[in-house]
Amino acid sequence: SALTTLLSTTTTTPPTPLSANTIQILHNLQHQHLWTSLRVHDLHLPSKSTTEPEQPLYLISGIPPHHLYIHPDEQLFMLERGLREDDVELERMFVLPTVQGESWTLRKLAGVFDSLPEGSEEVLEGGGEKAEKLREYYEYRGKARATKEWGGKRLLLAMVDRRMGGDGTVVYYVVQDGAVKPRQ
Repeated sequence: SALTTLLSTTTTTPPTPLSANTIQILHNLQHQHLWTSLRVHDLHLPSKSTTEPEQPLYLISGIPPHHLYIHPDEQLFMLERGLREDDVELERMFVLPTVQGESWTLRKLAGVFDSLPEGSEEVLEGGGEKAEKLREYYEYRGKARATKEWGGKRLLLAMVDRRMGGDGTVVYYVVQDGAVKPRQ
């Protein structure tokens, strides 16, 4: 299969279960979900003790074919200015590969969020009413990110079931840094 070929040609050392999982999720994002500009990042989190060996972690980043999540307050801001989802540039998203049953602590997850970069700011050239509204949107988005008004950093938690061989299904969850304000 294409995945078997990818696994066998990607690394010269025998892949660890975690790195094989990362490659499987990368393959899923690229071929099933049509993400572009995919990259794998080594993630080095500080261990809680000096005797405990550091476990390798990987992050995948890429650009999805459409927006995966837009905060409700951000949607309202866009709607009030007549902006559509398609008007706003797609952003690089981060994906954390995991295996079902893998143990995660809040400390470990917080370390992952701390390692994520702040969002990039868009610089727009050109004139016109729509360009002005987009400039206003990007300017406000920068402020909203600083205050976490539109939520904190977010990533996708990608989970693969490895028990009993699994069937190759990858499930994605949106995870945000911090608490999410309840809605009525």
